[in-house]
Amino acid sequence: MKGISYSRYGGPEVLEYGELRDPKVGPDQVLVEVRAAAVNPVDWKCREGHLDPLLDAVFPVIPGWDVSGVVVRPGVAVTEFAAGDEVIGYVREDFLSRGTFAEYVAAPVRTLARKPRNLSFEEASGLPLAGLTAYQVLVKVLEVQRGETVLVHAAAGGVGSLAVQIAAHLGARVIGTAGEANHDHVRELGAEPVAYGEGLAERVRALAPGGVDAVFDTVGGDTLKVSANLLAPEGRLASIADPAVVGHGGRYAFVRPDAEDLGRLSELAERGVVSVHVQETFPLERAADAQRLNQEGHTRGKIVVTVDR
Repeated sequence: MKGISYSRYGGPEVLEYGELRDPKVGPDQVLVEVRAAAVNPVDWKCREGHLDPLLDAVFPVIPGWDVSGVVVRPGVAVTEFAAGDEVIGYVREDFLSRGTFAEYVAAPVRTLARKPRNLSFEEASGLPLAGLTAYQVLVKVLEVQRGETVLVHAAAGGVGSLAVQIAAHLGARVIGTAGEANHDHVRELGAEPVAYGEGLAERVRALAPGGVDAVFDTVGGDTLKVSANLLAPEGRLASIADPAVVGHGGRYAFVRPDAEDLGRLSELAERGVVSVHVQETFPLERAADAQRLNQEGHTRGKIVVTVDR
């Protein structure tokens, strides 16, 4: 099969497009014909070796954890899917090697759910990692309740945009930080936008004088200190970007594959509760350019790599 791989850690230049070994399909796996794979910051962080303390790399590594596509063949123990089913997946294993930036991927069944029928393959590929992150942090970590006020950082980004929509669906009032060019987009998602930068705390306090009940941080660094000071009594803080959140009394969250949670997200998408904005698509052979753009950090929604059939 054709695919993208890297044989050493480094910048985008280590990514190579070419022939790769066809994946074997284990008993609990599903062979998926890839139609689209979304790009996430974790992809280039893995490529640069930042996750080496957590995950062994079995080179050559095929990058990519998000996928949408069509089932070619289920493994011998799989009863959940059949050939021809359209699926989405957060295909993360506990090592780096068999990713989604290729024509095919053998995906563990625990990572898959049915694709929302109303989303294109490109849109659907942007739902799993970002959507699961948003859902699991809001529902399982922050335990957001109806009537609460939630502050979502980087509200126009891949995770932030889905977090805004899910929090609003949960019945929360949502305040979202974003660059001024994205304020109208953030309003459309269901949040009250506030600008980044100096004076952020004052702008948030003007909207929520008593503090916010929960903060969803996707930025880290100084944002954590500001966020901690914006919490109402008994307020909760969670970060997906910076483990230092623990020092501010909050919780660090790392998304995990969960077929049941992903199925719920697919249902929310079909009901029109959540949508995925695709900023730009790249053909598979230009995956390095897609990662470069993602690494610039100014994405509205998702960047997606497509496989031309």
